[in-house]
Amino acid sequence: MSAVTTAERPAAPEAPLIDDVTVALLGGRFAVRDLPGGLIALDVTAPKGTAVEIRLAVPLRDAVGFWHPACGWERTLLADWAGRIRTSLVNGAPVGCLYETSGATMLAFAAQDPVIETELVFGISEATKRFVVHLHLVAGDGPYTLAFAPRATSVATALRSLRGRLAETAALPPLPTPAAGRVPVYSTWYAFGQDVRADAVEAEAAHAADLGCGTLILDDGWVAGGNKRGYAWAGDWAVDTAKFPDLAGHVRRVKELGLAYLVWVAPLLLGPDSAAWERMRDLAPLPSRMTPGAYVLDPRRPEVRAHIVALCAGLVADHGLDGLKIDFLDDAQIYAGEGEDIGLAMSVLLDELRAALQAIRPGIMIELRQPYLGHGMAAYGNLLRASDCPADAVANRVKTLDAGLLALGGAVHSDMLMWDPDGSPESAARQLLSVLTSVPQLSSRLDRVRDDHRAALAFWLRTWIRLRPVLLDGEVEPGRPDELYPIVRARADGHQVVVLHAERIAPVDLARTRLVEVVNVTSTPRVTLDVTGSSDVEETVRDATGALKGNRRFTLGPGLHSLTVPPSGLLSLRLLH
Repeated sequence: MSAVTTAERPAAPEAPLIDDVTVALLGGRFAVRDLPGGLIALDVTAPKGTAVEIRLAVPLRDAVGFWHPACGWERTLLADWAGRIRTSLVNGAPVGCLYETSGATMLAFAAQDPVIETELVFGISEATKRFVVHLHLVAGDGPYTLAFAPRATSVATALRSLRGRLAETAALPPLPTPAAGRVPVYSTWYAFGQDVRADAVEAEAAHAADLGCGTLILDDGWVAGGNKRGYAWAGDWAVDTAKFPDLAGHVRRVKELGLAYLVWVAPLLLGPDSAAWERMRDLAPLPSRMTPGAYVLDPRRPEVRAHIVALCAGLVADHGLDGLKIDFLDDAQIYAGEGEDIGLAMSVLLDELRAALQAIRPGIMIELRQPYLGHGMAAYGNLLRASDCPADAVANRVKTLDAGLLALGGAVHSDMLMWDPDGSPESAARQLLSVLTSVPQLSSRLDRVRDDHRAALAFWLRTWIRLRPVLLDGEVEPGRPDELYPIVRARADGHQVVVLHAERIAPVDLARTRLVEVVNVTSTPRVTLDVTGSSDVEETVRDATGALKGNRRFTLGPGLHSLTVPPSGLLSLRLLH
C-alpha cells in the first residue's frame, strides 16, 4: 500500500455496521448477520486471490486507547500513518478494541480466521477526524468473517464475549491443559542461563517441588555447542553429554519428585556453525531478525515441516518428556509477503506437530509465548507465556493480562520471575504479586535464596494456589489497557480478589459476597476501599512473609475506608452475615 494515510486511499461507499461503527469495502462484497449475545458478523466474499480491503471507522468522541494483541507499549491513539501491523498465525491476530475514558468500548472486533497474513492499518485519520481500521488481505476459498461486539463497559467485557464466539468457530479445539500446566513452574533460564548441568538442575527441582511447583522447564544450554548467546550453533539439537550424560535418566529422576518435565527447543533456527548447515542451508534462505547468528527454516517447504515434526517428536519420545517449550515460531514471519501465505504454512506444520506429539504423549504440554498467542494458536499450545521481561514486574503484569484477554484455552503463564537476592522480601514478593492472574514461573536459584525471601515465596505460592479458582477461572476485570492495569479485580462464587498495583481507591461491593481479599502490591502501608453495602466482617492482615499483623471484627459500612496493610501484604475480609 503506497498511501501514507488512509484518507489517500480510493473512495468507497460506507454503510452503518454496529453502534457508531461504519464499514466500507474494496475488492469484494459483504453481508451482515446477527449472532447470539448481541454480536454481529461481517462476512466478506471475493474471488480467491483477490486483494481485499475492509475499512472500519468510528467517530472519535472520547476515545483514549486502542488495544490489539501485539500493541506492546503503543496502546494510546496513533495516527493512521503510524499504526501498522502484519499479522498471521504466529504474529498477533486481527483483533482490536477502541475504548473511551470511562473504559467503555467503541469498537471491538475479531477475525474468526486468524491464520492468513493480514495487514492492519489503524489510527486517527487527521483528514476525517475519525478512528479507522483498514484490514488488507487476499481472499481465500470461503468468506472472511469479522465478529463485532456491541458497546460494552470495558475491554475485558467485550473481548470475553468475542472469545466465546471464537471458541465456537475454531477449526480445532484448544489443546487440553493438564493439571501440571496450572501449578507454579520452575524454569532454569534466569537462574542458570546456559550453564545447566544435571546434578544442579535436580537439586533445584527438589527445592521447587517443596515450594509447590508442578513443572520444570529445562531452557537453553542443554544442546551441544549451545554455550554462548547467539544462535549460530542451532540446528543439530544433540544433547550436551558433558552436562547431561543421560538426559532420559535425569528427566526420570526429576519426574520422580512429582514434576512434569519440558525442554526448550527452537526448531526453525539453523546456524552456520551446526553440522546440519551444509545439508539444510538451502531450506533457510533468510537470516533471522530476532535471533543473532541464525537463519530461519522456511516452513512453506514440506521437507522443513517433516524435519521439525520429527525433531520435536523425537525429543519427547527419546527422553520421556512431558512437553516442549517451543521458541521463536514468530521468526517464520520473515517470509511474510514472499509468495505462499506464511500463516497457512505454519498452520499445516502445527497441525502435523500436534497430531504427532499427542500420539506420543497424550496430555502433551506445549509452551508458546507472545507474540504468537493469537486465538488461532489455542489448538497448538496450552502454556501461554508472556514474552521476556526479566525482573520487570510492570511489564510482566501487563503482558500476562494482555494474553488473558484473548486466551481461548490453556493457561496464561508469567515470564520467569527473578529478583534481587539482596533486596527486601517485599520487593522479591512483588515480582510474584504482579502476575497473580497467571501461572507463575520461577527462575531464581532456590538453593541460594534468603530465608525471608523463601518465607515470602512460600506464603504467596500457597496463597496463589488457594486463590487460583478466582484468579484463573473467575471473571477478571483489569481496567483500561493504556493505564497498564493499576487495579485488577477478579470474582467467582462470592469471592472477590482485588490486586492494587498503584495507590488507587479500590471499589468493593459487599453484595453477594462472602470473602473479599485485597493484595497490596504498592510500597505504602495502607489501602483505601470504596465500599458499597454494609456487613460485619472479620479482618485478617498478613505481611509479605505471611506473618499475622492484625485480626479484628468490625462493621464495614458504605463509603471510603483506609485500612492498614503492609507492602506486599494481604488483607482478608470475611463477611459475617
